[in-house]
Amino acid sequence: MTRPAGARGSLYFDYPHFAFSPPPELTGARARHAVAVVGAGPVGLCTALALARQGVRVVLLDDKASVNDGSRAICIARHSLEGLQQLGVAEAFLAKALPWTHGTSFYKGVPVFRLEMPHDEHQRFHPMYNLQQQYIEQFLVDAVAAEPLVETRWQSRVTAVQSREGGVALGVATAAGDYRLEADYVVAADGARSAVRRALGLELHGEAHEGRYVIVDVRLPSTYPTERRAFFDCPGNPGKTVLVHRQPDDIWRIDYQLDDGEDEAQALAEDTIRARVAAIIAMLGETEPWALEWWSVYKAYTLCLDDYRHGRVLFCGDAAHLVPIFGVRGLNSGLADAQNLAWKLAAVIRGEAPDALLDSYSPERRGATLDIFAQASKSTRFMSPPTRGHRLLRDAALGLARDHAFARRLLDPRQSQPYTYADSVLSTPDDGSFTAGPAPGAPLVNRRLRDGSFLLDHLGAGFTWLHFDTEVPERLMAIAARLRLGAAGLRVLRLDPSDRALAGAYDARPGTCYLVRPDRHVSARWRAFDRDAAFCAWRRGLGGDAP
Repeated sequence: MTRPAGARGSLYFDYPHFAFSPPPELTGARARHAVAVVGAGPVGLCTALALARQGVRVVLLDDKASVNDGSRAICIARHSLEGLQQLGVAEAFLAKALPWTHGTSFYKGVPVFRLEMPHDEHQRFHPMYNLQQQYIEQFLVDAVAAEPLVETRWQSRVTAVQSREGGVALGVATAAGDYRLEADYVVAADGARSAVRRALGLELHGEAHEGRYVIVDVRLPSTYPTERRAFFDCPGNPGKTVLVHRQPDDIWRIDYQLDDGEDEAQALAEDTIRARVAAIIAMLGETEPWALEWWSVYKAYTLCLDDYRHGRVLFCGDAAHLVPIFGVRGLNSGLADAQNLAWKLAAVIRGEAPDALLDSYSPERRGATLDIFAQASKSTRFMSPPTRGHRLLRDAALGLARDHAFARRLLDPRQSQPYTYADSVLSTPDDGSFTAGPAPGAPLVNRRLRDGSFLLDHLGAGFTWLHFDTEVPERLMAIAARLRLGAAGLRVLRLDPSDRALAGAYDARPGTCYLVRPDRHVSARWRAFDRDAAFCAWRRGLGGDAP
């Protein structure tokens, strides 16, 4: 990770400086924190915000003094924006990010496939947005700074992790000295080189894939629309692959594949970078002057922990799993980790759910990781064929796609999609009466309502009951009133069954009910309200027990 020689800073981003503030523990004070989140990248920041939304106090630790440099993770999927909306931070993202719905794949300079992601007036958000990670982190840091339940400690490096009965002790090193931090729970969101994972002696398991890519940010004035462009065996990188994404502030992200035997140090030399980028920009037909901003090198991995929970230490994001960038799954899967974990951890801390609720975190999110591995591995083998046979098959598909529609589906990059927790112990199985709509474990389908708002605008921090009818049964309101005594209570949302677009998306008719978890995944659904079934499903959704 570097910048052009002699550059004093970014061409477009004003990096903040986060000062170190001595914590009370350095002067001998003893404190016990409910949750310590290690890592203030996008996943750690979202975890802290999601816990605060659930009323839980958090101390957030990071060894940096600013946000990460370079564009890094840039593609934010619709499902992630829906989660950011629930955290109250989506507007800042929408004001800066570039939305897109399309992508084009080229073979030997000829377009052979057009990616079209569905988008219509019923969606609040586009399928995908491009935004540099600096902005992603800055917007989340600003939100955390305004959140009284989150205390952020910058320039604080975790050096030791000791699990003990009823809590976790962290060793923290700072410029002013070392101290011990006590917490009931620790969330490790400290990235691919996780210090927490290393301190516990844990290892990621999986495989490394063929192919290395140089990732370059350049400033280039251009009017080319925002879309994903993939070039195979192109003039700008003969025999290899190139990906191009537009970003805000006239910044373009270029990823190009290195030759198998190419020396990495030489490949990352500035003169080499400039020559390779110049060839790619010429291939794109761009003639405006351009400037280097940042570059790094990347290799694809499918690696994860065997279990994302280790006692009172829970792992999320790159600390738990590494996934290939192809299909834009890394950041989006990490944000889903944060949403899944936060409500469960909060419910346990508040005493509204048993500790067993946390046992559902790893099966659900590790299941999502393994599904990503299956999809991303296909994309990775297509982008970087590991053998001559794979290369011949890939090139044959690309060649056929120019003239034959049947071959084009082989080129679909299979962009990031939210995962369905189909086998979750928290879900109540269907009764077989539904033929469509989100099944238990699936994410909610957002739809525009007749008043112009969207369904997800009306969700709360706890469980939500969607009731399709002209009125809500008094017995349901009585249950909701009872459950509102806890922060994980039940919000009832009456929906109009005559709204065809909405009812069609949920296979709903008068009386249809959906119970929705705080992370927007369906917990149960019925054709008609049943008091006992509703209460049992709510208890099951909280890990099988509730006060």
